Amino acid sequence: MDQVKIGGFLRILRKEKGLTQEQLAEKFNVAGRTISRWETGSNMPDLSILVELADFYDVDIREIIDGERKSEKMDSEVKDTLVKVAEYGDVGKKNEKRKFHQIIGGILAVFGLFIIISALAIFPTDSSWGSIYSLIGCVMISSGIFKLCTALKITKIIPRLVCSIACFIIIFLCLCGLDYLGVKNFNQPPRFCYEKSYGSDCVEYKTIFYSVTRYNVDTENEYYVFD
Repeated sequence: MDQVKIGGFLRILRKEKGLTQEQLAEKFNVAGRTISRWETGSNMPDLSILVELADFYDVDIREIIDGERKSEKMDSEVKDTLVKVAEYGDVGKKNEKRKFHQIIGGILAVFGLFIIISALAIFPTDSSWGSIYSLIGCVMISSGIFKLCTALKITKIIPRLVCSIACFIIIFLCLCGLDYLGVKNFNQPPRFCYEKSYGSDCVEYKTIFYSVTRYNVDTENEYYVFD
């Protein structure tokens, strides 16, 4: 038991009542120096007076013995607990939101890849639909990457857009590279051409990176000339 702490607490309670030591002494029929001894911790009130002090100050006897207000401490602890619970709830919501973005991003990326593979496998090389659906697949994969960035704690819009656009460019370049290899090695028309013009015995394809002319169309002697 810390008598000095108890005395300091008694002094605080007296001042909260706006009383001097002499005025308090009169209320409890004790000498003024007795109040002083209580508040300095050199002497403690008798048990009967302690009960009267607790009633007078409207505090619990345990609070006087401990030298502090339990209610204030409890309020502080309750507030701290509520803050921690709220923070825990926020973390839980953020984790759930991150998982949701991760699932959606994964679904978009996988479905986009499926569209690209299906488009390249189903549509003939001279059909523009293969390139159109491949680009749609690229957009879906890029959108999935945009969502996955949130799951990876990249929350700012600009970095997420940069990652998404970079992903689109990389996939598109890979498709263009594969398309070029198909034209170069297997004499297949380029899928990713933006312009197609017909001549008397040839077809000219223009892509972003190169141009190629297809001669002797629909014959066994068909061949390609790159510009």
